[in-house]
Amino acid sequence: MAPTASSRPGVGSTPGPVPPRPVGSLGELPAVHAAVICVALPGLAVSPEHGQLTGHGLEGFYQHGRRLLSRCQLRVAGRDPIAVQGRSISADRARFLAVVRTPADSGPDPEISVERLRQADGIERITLTSASPRVLRLPVEIALGTDLADLGAVASGRAGPELPASVHDSGMRWSSGGAYCAVTATPAPTDALASAGVLRWAVELPPGGSCTIQLTIRTGRPVRPPGQGVSPLPTTGETRAESDDPRVAGLLHRSIDDLRALLIRDPAHPADLYAAAGVPWRCGAAPAEALWAARMALPLSTRLAAATLRALARSQLAVPGPELGLIPGPFRDAGPYLPPGCTGVEATLAFPVVLAEARRWGLPEAEVAELLPAAERCLAWLATALRDGDDGYLAERGPGAAGLVRAETQAHVHRAALLGAELLGECDRPGADTWRARAAALRERFRADFWLDDLGGGRPAAARTADGRPVPLLGAGAAHLLDTGLLGGGRLAPGLLDKVQTEQLARLLGGPAMDSGWGLRGLAVKEPGYNPFGHRAGAVRVHESAVAVAGLAAAGYEKEAVALLRGVLAASEAFGHRLPEMYAGEQRTADGVPVPHPAACRPAAVAAAAGVHLLTALAGIRPDAPARTVALDPMRSAPLGAVRLAGLSVAGEPFTVRISRLGVAMVEEAAPWLQLGG
Repeated sequence: MAPTASSRPGVGSTPGPVPPRPVGSLGELPAVHAAVICVALPGLAVSPEHGQLTGHGLEGFYQHGRRLLSRCQLRVAGRDPIAVQGRSISADRARFLAVVRTPADSGPDPEISVERLRQADGIERITLTSASPRVLRLPVEIALGTDLADLGAVASGRAGPELPASVHDSGMRWSSGGAYCAVTATPAPTDALASAGVLRWAVELPPGGSCTIQLTIRTGRPVRPPGQGVSPLPTTGETRAESDDPRVAGLLHRSIDDLRALLIRDPAHPADLYAAAGVPWRCGAAPAEALWAARMALPLSTRLAAATLRALARSQLAVPGPELGLIPGPFRDAGPYLPPGCTGVEATLAFPVVLAEARRWGLPEAEVAELLPAAERCLAWLATALRDGDDGYLAERGPGAAGLVRAETQAHVHRAALLGAELLGECDRPGADTWRARAAALRERFRADFWLDDLGGGRPAAARTADGRPVPLLGAGAAHLLDTGLLGGGRLAPGLLDKVQTEQLARLLGGPAMDSGWGLRGLAVKEPGYNPFGHRAGAVRVHESAVAVAGLAAAGYEKEAVALLRGVLAASEAFGHRLPEMYAGEQRTADGVPVPHPAACRPAAVAAAAGVHLLTALAGIRPDAPARTVALDPMRSAPLGAVRLAGLSVAGEPFTVRISRLGVAMVEEAAPWLQLGG
């Protein structure tokens, strides 16, 4: 959700909060933390745990951002079934189980069970099963309704009333303007009442028998448009995890399943699929998050990164001027003390990084050459933006920023400069030495300007104001200072902080103020404005937790990395291995469970890809496909016992790695010409 612009916050030694944002067009977002969501974009189904779609909140079947069916209420023998279980069984399917009591029951036990299998593509199968020793004749009815409202209108409470239905074929039909929806029932109902939207059947169940009714919900647009490309990600069967810790397999399986379900196509180039931000709030393109998801999914395949880069390259601004080469993107809320940040700037800085790392993982050189001009345009935009500043930092340009320099943004700049330099140099393009020099100068300035000394050992400032005053907030954004990037030969790029500063930051991130026991808090508990439900002010965001785990492990601070890893893994188990984009930052207790955030996207692309990133960080895989080498730097403590990750991809070939209980990594399967490096 892009936040509305806010006035400039007061920042400095005693920062003041950003004024409250008006609700505006966002409205009051319905809570979805208890909803059962199945998704295979552009199809989506949002259900309560009992399975009856009543039209409340976001409930319903959606396709292409429009609610096709808001109400689907089943009655058997004049009674509502008694719900006993509702759960997601895969990214795109959910199962609801209920029982029905009738006067004909021979005892206190219900004799009829009802199973509803709901699919994101608009199909529902309702199966009634009898355990009675007698033949049962039961009236069954399904009440249907819809408003054909856009998802945005539903989310903001602006959906209209239900539309009148008409009997159509063996079901119902609704229309409004140029949109319509038709529900077809199989077998055909014995009666249909359009005025109430009710379909009726007279069902006869023999002893131990069953009967299935299927509803198919369709509109004028196909669920999967013709020409949509093959998924750039492997299936959950092709990539597998085995471990002494059974949660590892569940997390990898669900992460891949959710990430595949969130893929959408570029309308003008249907062969290119990339990840939508998340369901249900952000089902469309979000450049920065699509690139983050593609980067963290590189161990699965480089094809998602290639498709994402191609799609975003076509969106680059081409008008001559200071914005030439910028990838446009909305503004994102940054918490109570910082102005909104531009995700377009973040995406522009991430573009050359993802291309450079995708090349290391095995993106073919022909595709690298195709995308290299777009990466050069990103770097050219950055050079212009840096020249416009008077201190060598990239300042914020959004509403209320007023020259603010954000530490997290400088980390993105530094990474883009280093990896961009290596990409240019190895592809025989000019500018590599210039970008290396810029990165070195930025490191030197940053270590002096952004480090705040105190009695506790110091900390990095979250930002600096236009007049040079630091914003002394400790938050999850500091984890990006540890995210360096992959260079040739399995080397890691140098970080923005020196060794002593890195050690202190590791201690802070691993301390109780930041580590909730479920992952990294967005803001330390002792900071003013901390809110365990603040999505940038205290809630655990899975993305930053994964970045912190990988960065800490790479820097040699395995104890802190392992604590965060175990916390997120425990949260994953509590959420059925479908990690939401965020959850409350409340402190973990011995008998506690993570508290969901009512407005979190679940599934979310970056959270799903973070599951892959967390698990592959155990092995520390550092490939260099152009040099035909791969290095391994596993977590030596083997925090999850023995782990085997099969069906990964390095240099376009299957790659399997095993980490023993002694923390030794071994390659079991790889391209025959790939050599194990240092």
